Amino acid sequence: MFRNVAELVGLAEKHQVKIAEIMIRQEVEISGLTREDVLSKMDGNLTVMEKAVERGLNGVKSRTGLTGGDAVLLQNYIKSGKALSGPLLLDAVSKAVATNEVNAAMGIICATPTAGSAGVVPGTLFAVKNQLNPSREEMVEFLFTAAAFGFVVANNASISGAAGGCQAEVGSAAGMAAASIVEMAGGTPQQAAEAMAITLKNMLGLVCDPVAGLVEVPCVKRNAMGASNALTAADMALAGITSRIPCDEVISAMYAIGQTMPSALRETGEGGLAATPTGRRLEAEIFGEPKAKLKDYLV
Repeated sequence: MFRNVAELVGLAEKHQVKIAEIMIRQEVEISGLTREDVLSKMDGNLTVMEKAVERGLNGVKSRTGLTGGDAVLLQNYIKSGKALSGPLLLDAVSKAVATNEVNAAMGIICATPTAGSAGVVPGTLFAVKNQLNPSREEMVEFLFTAAAFGFVVANNASISGAAGGCQAEVGSAAGMAAASIVEMAGGTPQQAAEAMAITLKNMLGLVCDPVAGLVEVPCVKRNAMGASNALTAADMALAGITSRIPCDEVISAMYAIGQTMPSALRETGEGGLAATPTGRRLEAEIFGEPKAKLKDYLV
């Protein structure tokens, strides 16, 4: 039914429905499932997300000890009344972190669009829930809106860190979340596209450099930044701000950047933060001998 964002927005405007509805109709057509089955499956994904957020906010630790407990620290900081960023933004950040801490602790999460970027969409959803008071149906629609934009990225660029860097993972997730926030807040399909474009533009070039090759450092904190980016871009779009570069062109730019990005910066654990002295030391502590000598990375 649609191949790019322009077609997606055009269909929503033509039929005067939400982007979520266009994605639901496409899923019914492609999968051969009934509408009720499609909605039920997404409701199941929402339940997985709810449980992951709840578990993370109760405190988890990864087996390596590299990550865990930060979501709890953020919630405590919010309750202190000293937060500078505002409670909604930090609540989204904490819930994004909570989800990815669960992932790092070998818990069950819903990849949105990947495991490494699984915190952004639920983090923002369960934060804005407290302000927008959506129904369960509207929360499920939030996920379908995110899926629609993720579908476009996956088919026109990449959602893989190994293929396109973290811009393709957390960047895509943040854009998906921003578009969904806009729609849930009553924005137009075009405003949702603007939010996606603004978000993704601000994460172009983001490398994938997991320390010791694990989806922990810096992945968990990048989900935090993705969530905050999504909320900011959503507010900008709802305020009437537009992206000078159309959303589809931003997605194409991301793909081109990913293609030219060195392999050392695409999930191999050979460059970036993974190649710092501390990154190599942590790798050695976890797995034994580091992949390369520290002196090779000291300038």
